[in-house]
Amino acid sequence: MQALTTIRMSSKGEVVIPAEVRKRLGLRPGAQLIVLEGRDVLILKTIQPPSMSEFDSLIGSARHQARFSELRRSDIVKAIGRVRRRK
Repeated sequence: MQALTTIRMSSKGEVVIPAEVRKRLGLRPGAQLIVLEGRDVLILKTIQPPSMSEFDSLIGSARHQARFSELRRSDIVKAIGRVRRRK
């Protein structure tokens, strides 16, 4: 973790991430972040989509787990249907 920096929130609730922090983290306009909160703490976390090779690996792992658990395509369709009805 780098040196402590203070920032101010605007009347619209906007904050500016200091340029040196944006540069160090490689943040560009349009970067997406999630906000985690707890009592008097806010944490900003960047969202990094997986690369295509990471995505392929994740899909392969999910397929392997599905085969291992004997999960069938019809089970997945039923589970999706149940979740969609809840909304």
